[in-house]
Amino acid sequence: MKTVTQFPRKVLEYPDWGITMPDGCRLSARVWMPEDAEANPVPVILEHLPYRKRDGTNARDALTHPYFAGHGYASIRVDMRGNGDSEGLMEDEYSEQEWQDACDVIAWAASQPWCNGRVGMMGISWGGFNSLQVAAKQPEALKAIITLCSTDDRYADDIHYKGGCLLNENMGWGATMLSYSSRPPDPALVGEKWRDMWLDRLENEPYLPALWLRHQHRDAYWKRGSVCEDFSRIKAATLAVGGWGDAYKNAVSRLVEGIKPYAPVKGIVGPWIHKYPHFAVPKPAIGFLQEALRWWDRWLKDEKTGVENDPDMRLFVMDSEPPRDWYEERQGRWIAESHWPSPNIHPKTLRFGEGGVLDEAAPLPEPFPIRSPQDCGTKGGEYCAIWLGPELPGDQRSDDEKSACFDGEPLAGGLDIVGAPVVRLTLASDKERALVAVRLCDVAPDGSSTRITYGVLNLTHRDSHEHPQPIIPGDPMEIMVQLDDIAYRVSAGNRLRVAISSTYWPLVWPSPEEATLTLHEGAVDLPIRPSGDDGHVRFAEPEGATPWAVETLRKGSNRRDWETEPVTGKVRLRIEDDFGEVRDLDHGLITGSTARELWTIEPDDPLSALGETHWTETLRRDDGWSVRTETFSTMRSDEEMFYLTGRIEAYKGETLVFERDFDERIARDLV
Repeated sequence: MKTVTQFPRKVLEYPDWGITMPDGCRLSARVWMPEDAEANPVPVILEHLPYRKRDGTNARDALTHPYFAGHGYASIRVDMRGNGDSEGLMEDEYSEQEWQDACDVIAWAASQPWCNGRVGMMGISWGGFNSLQVAAKQPEALKAIITLCSTDDRYADDIHYKGGCLLNENMGWGATMLSYSSRPPDPALVGEKWRDMWLDRLENEPYLPALWLRHQHRDAYWKRGSVCEDFSRIKAATLAVGGWGDAYKNAVSRLVEGIKPYAPVKGIVGPWIHKYPHFAVPKPAIGFLQEALRWWDRWLKDEKTGVENDPDMRLFVMDSEPPRDWYEERQGRWIAESHWPSPNIHPKTLRFGEGGVLDEAAPLPEPFPIRSPQDCGTKGGEYCAIWLGPELPGDQRSDDEKSACFDGEPLAGGLDIVGAPVVRLTLASDKERALVAVRLCDVAPDGSSTRITYGVLNLTHRDSHEHPQPIIPGDPMEIMVQLDDIAYRVSAGNRLRVAISSTYWPLVWPSPEEATLTLHEGAVDLPIRPSGDDGHVRFAEPEGATPWAVETLRKGSNRRDWETEPVTGKVRLRIEDDFGEVRDLDHGLITGSTARELWTIEPDDPLSALGETHWTETLRRDDGWSVRTETFSTMRSDEEMFYLTGRIEAYKGETLVFERDFDERIARDLV
């Protein structure tokens, strides 16, 4: 990335600009703006997050917000209430209070003498979600948004449920938020009231894994904040960005198609994990900040940048490569689709046949049983790759061995799959509750198997996520599993494989009983795009402002280790993400963090499933001030109930100043 130090306008920074909400709650904002903004007012760009501007998002903020300010914007990074250096309490993700606060900040900003009255909102993940959600509220001054790695559907496409299956990330990310939100504000900013603010937060901290698990179907809780319920509510010009290595890849195509009748909208999807594209991996990164400026300049300054004439979708088509759990770079090429959905993409149907054959005409002559061990899925990688460790799906051969596989012939030429493959199955289950997982794989001549894309379905949700129904054992069901969106070129000489399993651990929580699925027939519809036409997509090289200045006191590291007990066969996944410890060279705060997860299951017992997490967060200064939080979560189940526990321990120095336990029992509801 090229570091830019000279900008068209000189930038001033305000590390703690107080914005008082109508109810008196003070939100803390970090603001960058041109020094002459009052004489020459500028538009505002807002990022509204719970992730702590003082010590949480500094690395990306330093690259991004001064860059915008130097090009003529007031860039405002707000700590949501109850987080970082802001007052108040947080009750949940995407609450009405969160949205109202954002709308009030927008109105406040638009009224300032240094603002031209126009506001844009942006963010990745949480900030991408609330950018969409606030846009649907239609605050008067909000004219444009950039949403990255987010979704339009909170139930079907977030970290809670997938295909009606419970994602283990529901507990994993809930435990992360328990840790993140347990930290105090910085006394250097808020003064002596820091301790009272901290203890108030700890006393009122929500236990989010249980809150989310109480809504196991697509009810009103999930519909609220799912902008797919009414795309016509979004009037702001919307740029949607995603990555094929991220959990939120599917939303970009839906947003482009859904918003297009009501507001300007464009989409970009690269090879990246859950990161901003100017410093994302796997490479190639792009000049995202330049693309963002084109968007902001057009809709916030009325400059003729031509963004309205950009293709509806710009997509990176990844080439076949040997399977790895981490890639520094993906080979491939950018393509453009002027219109989305694209008239250039057509379905190709391959059927499942005798002997595990996958071709255009093969029938399945007799029912085929599928009964996977509970540890099928160990090569699935993280649901949402984010921490830059070995989080991507590796070689699928060991999971393929535990699945029913249907293989095509070696391809005579390359095949470009662009869109969402759909697998149609007729199958029965011998249990009232069961799930099916489907993977589309790229099998090389040496036998290595790369997961191209996948999908899962809770079979009680076969007709509805809102009103699921028990399975009638033995009755064939016609189901459809839509796999995740992808743009992928299968090399000549490689084979396509569809792998079907009845479990997928540790991505999804297992059904309460071991189920045998009986497959009667099946087919996959592949979205095929002709190769060769790239649409002449070109992006500038990545740029950013001066990186965050820190002293590294402890280097970070990432580990994922699988263990198998030789007698019981019990398998354990141990995860440790040590984020290291650094000193901020500007204000001196020293921060450290370590996350640990343990996921355990026995191959023949779904009720042996167990998830455990432990996070450590530290904050300190050289003057002797130090605090630490230790947070713990566990989850297990029997046939009828989920059992969750949580614990917070807060220390001032080495003295325990607060402790709190959570103990939740939640009935399983067709999960």
